[in-house]
Amino acid sequence: MNKNAVIPYILIFSLGIGLIFFMSIYGLGQKEEIASQGEDGKTEEGTDVDVADFDAEVAQGKCIGCHGGDLTGGMGGAAPSLIGTSLSKDDIVDILNNGLGAMPAQVPNAIPAEHVDEMAEYILSLK
Repeated sequence: MNKNAVIPYILIFSLGIGLIFFMSIYGLGQKEEIASQGEDGKTEEGTDVDVADFDAEVAQGKCIGCHGGDLTGGMGGAAPSLIGTSLSKDDIVDILNNGLGAMPAQVPNAIPAEHVDEMAEYILSLK
């Protein structure tokens, strides 16, 4: 094997290690900000953290893992289709809050509580 063929691998390895080092330093600089934000979406001072407006594409991205890329069902039938559901808005809100079967409760893990109603309306709008 030619010794020169190893040089690109050593350079890529060195670049990767350097990138990890600098990203670690950057993360250390932000640890106080991250630590000051609680899991409930509030800072230690008790003020609300800004929550982005409801985005249907982001919301759909949280569903496709189980309900399929086109939301017509998945997981071997364990996750039903969200398209044209016969559930009421109240039923959907209840499922989002409390889970059902294999679906875990989603709030506050995946869907902020203030967007549950909007998510239910989005699911009802799917045709």
